[in-house]
Amino acid sequence: MRERTRHGKVVWYVRKGDGPRIRIPGEYGSGEFTEAYHAAISGQSPASKKAQSDTLEWLITRYRETSAWLTLAAATRRQRENIFKHVIDKSGHERFADITRSHMVAGRERRASTPAQARNFLDAMRGVFRWALDAGMIEVDPTAGVKNIARVKGEGFEVWTEDEVAQYEQRWPIGTKERVWLDVILYTGLRRGDAVRIGKQHVRDGVASIKTEKSRYTIEVTIPILSTLQATLDAGPTGDLAFICGDKGQPLTKESFGNVFREACRKAGVQKSAHGVRKIGATRAANAGATVAELEALFGWQGGAMASLYTRSADRRRLAKGAINKLDRGTN
Repeated sequence: MRERTRHGKVVWYVRKGDGPRIRIPGEYGSGEFTEAYHAAISGQSPASKKAQSDTLEWLITRYRETSAWLTLAAATRRQRENIFKHVIDKSGHERFADITRSHMVAGRERRASTPAQARNFLDAMRGVFRWALDAGMIEVDPTAGVKNIARVKGEGFEVWTEDEVAQYEQRWPIGTKERVWLDVILYTGLRRGDAVRIGKQHVRDGVASIKTEKSRYTIEVTIPILSTLQATLDAGPTGDLAFICGDKGQPLTKESFGNVFREACRKAGVQKSAHGVRKIGATRAANAGATVAELEALFGWQGGAMASLYTRSADRRRLAKGAINKLDRGTN
């Protein structure tokens, strides 16, 4: 629970079930904070748990105090905190100098039934041990050479169809917050983490500019506000600092937005996600003739690979139409 004191200082408390509230010391996200938080939810007082300085738990705690950790995106830190909790519960008492490559492989294999979880585990532990190697705490990085489980081939999040967009629009007409949610993603091409941040302050002369979360706020995308989107925003409801808002006009995190948007989709009979909306936006743009460079500028991609997927698909569609006409002429 986050609270602000009468002096304006932000403080945090945790409560397990109906138990007492426990004040968590330290700055949010710091090693001290995280250590105290885990101690509190495990039923210990924050001061009663002190990891030995040669254990894996101690190493992870120190890692959380470094710039290598603090410069990660907030969502990445939250994801890795969950991984660290399980690692500490199982192996936190082990000497970190005794951790070997075989331990990392075993940890990966325990999560093999969920490949994404296995990859996230390795990514989290690589962060810890690469930092430890650089800091001179270990001589060998046990994650070096440990391969991720191969990704399952597929198209990832399923793209929306035009019929599904129409179905959602019919259920949530202009003037509902749910319609604002759809149109912001559909007509800006932003990911959830950026879609929940964009607001009036990002728009000047009909063009929005925002630095993307995935690039750690180093890449800025520039997005013209189309008349269709402007009509939706004018009808609202929107928040004070973000177009996307909740029931009382409050801003939403990308996680809470993902949940409420999914619920709105289900009420409209659409069984897909916010990321699938972004995909149909890219598909529309590519089918309209957008180039790789134009798609990258709009969607914040780099390297050409992702944008090329959409342009190749659009090119195949155009070529197929041309080929079928030739086939038709050949049969006359």
